[in-house]
Amino acid sequence: MSLLHTLDVETKPAREGEAAQPVPLPRFLARDLDTGAALAPRPPNAPPVTRAPRPRGIDVRTDPAWLRWTVISISVAFIGIFIVLPLVNVFTEAFSKGLGAYFVALSDPDALAAIRLTLVAAAVSVVLNLVFGLAAAWAITKFEFRGKNLLITLIDLPFSVSPVIAGLVFVLLFGLQGWFGPWLDAHNIKIIFALPGIALATIFVTFPFIVRELIPLMQEQGTEEEEAALSLGATGLKTFIRVTLPNVKWALLYGVLLCNARAMGEFGAVSVVSGHIRGETNTMPLHVEALYDGYQLQAAFAIASLLALLAFVTLIVKAILEKPAKE
Repeated sequence: MSLLHTLDVETKPAREGEAAQPVPLPRFLARDLDTGAALAPRPPNAPPVTRAPRPRGIDVRTDPAWLRWTVISISVAFIGIFIVLPLVNVFTEAFSKGLGAYFVALSDPDALAAIRLTLVAAAVSVVLNLVFGLAAAWAITKFEFRGKNLLITLIDLPFSVSPVIAGLVFVLLFGLQGWFGPWLDAHNIKIIFALPGIALATIFVTFPFIVRELIPLMQEQGTEEEEAALSLGATGLKTFIRVTLPNVKWALLYGVLLCNARAMGEFGAVSVVSGHIRGETNTMPLHVEALYDGYQLQAAFAIASLLALLAFVTLIVKAILEKPAKE
């Protein structure tokens, strides 16, 4: 005997060729079936069947006030001691002899040469890393090929290798006693202790920044939009310019900012390949070291304050770029 007959539920008369349709169960009986209660009808004045309350999620904001304030105080104290106080000291020492001495230190020929060399090396490294970052991110996220994991590992190599070791590698390759040194010297090509060597060392320590910003975003976006554009007749270059670049523009600009900031502040690798020639191969960080070693403290802090100002500009631009990206 069926359940419908057991419950004495009537069925609707069916048309010819159609099966009989059962009448919907009463509301209180349906609730009993959902909750697993007895199938027999309950009297109208019976108390409703209640479900067990669902466990609420844990809210970290309900932690004790003393714990929250302790964590906040430790964070603020750490930032104040290791970031704010050194920056305040840099600007205090930079202006300790007045604005006149500050601008005299910045207008010194060696200082201007260091500023110019730093900007040129940063510009070269950013442009080349921009091209490499786009190409590598496109290859890693859009294609499957042998050696893909090896390529990702090599991209992360500058994060794990000391910049001094990186500079030493270039000296062993392109120095006079290196593998290519005699050939370069015979053709009057100078890489070490010159701008090319400084640019190579800067490129090495900065090339992960752009590609590492692009890979997660391009992996999340997938290939559907590019495939749709290609199916509509767009060429590969047109698809890249019209579809891919607009989707990754904020991550790309953010990576460029990080790469530029790292390039201008690089010290270790550049120190090995530059030769510390004042007015020729000293970048801004190396010029600060030279001035400090020569007991020209105010001039050293003046150049350091300029580097700090460039870092502030980078942070401001970063904040401006992040706002529309979040929206």
